[in-house]
Amino acid sequence: MNKPVIGFVGLGVMGEPMCRNVRVRGGYRVIATDLDAAPIARLGVHGVEAGSDVGAVVRGSDIVFASLPSGRVLEALLHGRDGVLDNLREGQMFVDLGTSPVALTRQLADAVAARGARYLDAPVARTRQAAEDGTLSVMVGGDVDTFREVEPVIACFASDITHCGGVGNGQVTKILNNMVLFETVAALSEAAAIARRAGLDPALLFDTLTKGSADSFALRNHGLKAIIPQRFPERSFSVEYAKKDLAYALELAADFGVDVDGARRVDRLFDRAIEEGMGDQYHPVISKVIDGR
Repeated sequence: MNKPVIGFVGLGVMGEPMCRNVRVRGGYRVIATDLDAAPIARLGVHGVEAGSDVGAVVRGSDIVFASLPSGRVLEALLHGRDGVLDNLREGQMFVDLGTSPVALTRQLADAVAARGARYLDAPVARTRQAAEDGTLSVMVGGDVDTFREVEPVIACFASDITHCGGVGNGQVTKILNNMVLFETVAALSEAAAIARRAGLDPALLFDTLTKGSADSFALRNHGLKAIIPQRFPERSFSVEYAKKDLAYALELAADFGVDVDGARRVDRLFDRAIEEGMGDQYHPVISKVIDGR
């Protein structure tokens, strides 16, 4: 059986390594496009073909992946002139790898279905390095048969793939994953600030926490690798992007009448970081806001 041709739209911090892994690790024929020519050139070395525009990528592929910064951009991609919806054919599959609002996800899935095509929401979690290594966690919402068809492709860039139920459930899972992560980063930032003022080395504190019940992915990655060395690079998961994702969680909470004081506090910390000119930096930079540095 011939392998499907993969289309890839969006080659940013996460999209470029995911696209490369589909080509290199999976051996798929891949056609990709992005507004920036640089990642297209880099991927060309690995055999990824350059699509002239979104329409060309959709027409030339069987499964289209999109890795985009927001639901607003995704919606424009689908509904734009000569965009995704104008070029989808019956039986084709569209997969959103970004984090998008749940209601919008279900609306776009309906629009895709009206063209006779199929939609999966498959937002990714973990770090930029995980995207490079092909060890992302992917949370998928959509029809189970479509999921099974696309799963081997996703496995090229993910070590953990979870089918979460119907369309939109992948987004619900990812949005809540991020909400918990952001609140944990805030808690770690508070602990580091208290430790420093109490005369305890925050690095020693965090290392000790890894040996106890406070251990977590956030501690080992965002805590030890960002908060302790005060390393908050740009072109990582910035405060601006984190605030966008947290807004989706706050919207969900409001929809279902859940009071989320912790999430709202983190949202205020994001606002302060942006006001202080740190909006483009890696989101654990809120530790500087909490510590008053």
